[in-house]
Amino acid sequence: MASDSNFVQATISRFDDHYDYWSMLMENFLRSKEYWPIVEDDINTPAVGKILTNTQKTELEAKKLKDLKAKNYLFLAIDRPILETILCKETSKDIWDSMKKKYQGTTRVKRAQLQALRRDFETLQMKEGESVISYYARTMEISNKMRFYGEKMTDVTIVEKILCSLTSKYDYVVCSIEESKDIDELLLDELQSSLLVHEQKMNPYWCMNRR
Repeated sequence: MASDSNFVQATISRFDDHYDYWSMLMENFLRSKEYWPIVEDDINTPAVGKILTNTQKTELEAKKLKDLKAKNYLFLAIDRPILETILCKETSKDIWDSMKKKYQGTTRVKRAQLQALRRDFETLQMKEGESVISYYARTMEISNKMRFYGEKMTDVTIVEKILCSLTSKYDYVVCSIEESKDIDELLLDELQSSLLVHEQKMNPYWCMNRR
């Protein structure tokens, strides 16, 4: 029984502030357990004083049991600080609707911010006279922000962006790197180091000292 419980907890998607992604996975999980109708439609408790038949009572008890199980899964998916704000919710639908109300709006804001960052990343170019270190810092600042907002930004994507957005004086350097290196395996630190060496060689003071 303990192993079954551990397996269930391992398969539940923990809420990580990315509501759209979490809600999609959680809904699919609850559907697989056949509890989603309860979460979606609620128990629909009969009005006070209404007399139920034995069949209706049995059906209501079955719904309540499913609702308790659905609530338990939701509790397992939500960390304690958030859970403490929704413990007063009576049904699994109440919990689900509360999470949606609290976090779906935040997700929209994050999505808008991510779209703006994508545009910044796409149009990013090294400025004339800008140092390698300065351009690297600008590129990594945008890339890290994109990662923070959920973008799956790989190092290869950043490497390719840097290589295609350097100023024209680095054209021969880019060609040399692309011919001698496997871009898919090229590390960001390795690329920066290589560009810094070439930048130093372009420095007239370096050339004078070499004479």
